[in-house]
Amino acid sequence: MPELSLHFQNRIPSVIRQAQIVFSQRIDKDSIQVVNLAIGNVSLPMHPAMQKRMNELGNSRFSDGIVKYTPSAGTQEVRAAFLNIIAAEGIDTSNLFSMVTDGGSAAMELMMLGVCGPSAPRPLMLLDPAYTNYIEFGKRLSIPMVTSDREIHDDGTFARLDLNSIESCIEKNLPSALLVIPFDNPTGQFLSQGTLLELARLCVKHGLWLVSDEAYRPLHYGQEEPSSIWALSEQDVPGVSGIRISIESSSKVWNACGLRIGSLITDNEEFHTKAISEYTANLCANALGQEIFGALAHETHEDIQKWYEIQQNYYRSIMIPLRENLIKEIPGLIVTEPEAAIYFIIDFKNICDPSFIASAFVHYCASEGKVVLDGNTYTLLLAPMNGFYSEPEKGKTQMRVAMVEPPNLMEKTPLLLAELYSTYQNR
Repeated sequence: MPELSLHFQNRIPSVIRQAQIVFSQRIDKDSIQVVNLAIGNVSLPMHPAMQKRMNELGNSRFSDGIVKYTPSAGTQEVRAAFLNIIAAEGIDTSNLFSMVTDGGSAAMELMMLGVCGPSAPRPLMLLDPAYTNYIEFGKRLSIPMVTSDREIHDDGTFARLDLNSIESCIEKNLPSALLVIPFDNPTGQFLSQGTLLELARLCVKHGLWLVSDEAYRPLHYGQEEPSSIWALSEQDVPGVSGIRISIESSSKVWNACGLRIGSLITDNEEFHTKAISEYTANLCANALGQEIFGALAHETHEDIQKWYEIQQNYYRSIMIPLRENLIKEIPGLIVTEPEAAIYFIIDFKNICDPSFIASAFVHYCASEGKVVLDGNTYTLLLAPMNGFYSEPEKGKTQMRVAMVEPPNLMEKTPLLLAELYSTYQNR
């Protein structure tokens, strides 16, 4: 038999999918209610305009049963929809170029090809911990990653970014781009507009692309205004024009994970043109998904802002009580402050024994763990944080929690986690 490539031989599932795969292999899975907080698979309805489009697909331009390729850059309507969303933040989009991709994931990979490699690639710089898919795509494309650490305090708050450390990393490793996630996945940290301004100045100074994953814009829960690289001006950062790229998605704020529609936005026309050329090998993004998401091109900015407020209030009402109840139920557990996005990190380092490894605990919960509560049997799926760090040892006692199950299940999480952890430790 022919051999698999070395890449395939060494490939294991992403940490955000591992627990789900293990649980699917359980003999007793049909008798267990699974609370899956391992992956950001939002369980809320899409924006009403998108729902209307979906329900009318049979009477749309697809009524004859023909589904053709769209242009590789996406339909004009969907490209306009992504720009309309950015414009709703009061941002001038007249100099921005938009193309449509199969989800934000395809936009990530395309961006990495455009700014790093794969031929003689320069590194991509991340803030550690970072969204695992960038790390995994780096392995796929043989693009090296360099990271600058950020500190999580024992009270769950975040230390300010160490700009001197970030600049030292840039000078030492010569990355081609700095990637930031202002509404951060996996930590839930919020990077303010002032922080983005300081990072942009470093990028201009050292000749880096400034890449911002804005899939969760503007999901934040403090008093500050939303942040975006597109709100930076030449007056703020001379030279910032033409070095910016953002990753956009229909999945999170618009509650359409399975639609698989994303976008690559830039203010660099040459990058945009070459990105489309590269994407012609993919032909185009999902045509039906584009038809549905395109409805947002026609929504007013006022309507979009009202939608944002609904989403913010929903997640705020879940995340803050959940954090408080986790700390109450498991004294000593570190739970990061939920500043943004739909995640926070939990860390057992101050209460676990030295042999505790989060990935092993997650495997236990998925493969055999169970808790009887209110007459029903449950287990809990989480994502071990080792896959979100450049050095897995850093996250060995940490897990990411996603706010994606209905509220009645989210409320059970503290009791489920406490019981599963206690049983695991006493085995």
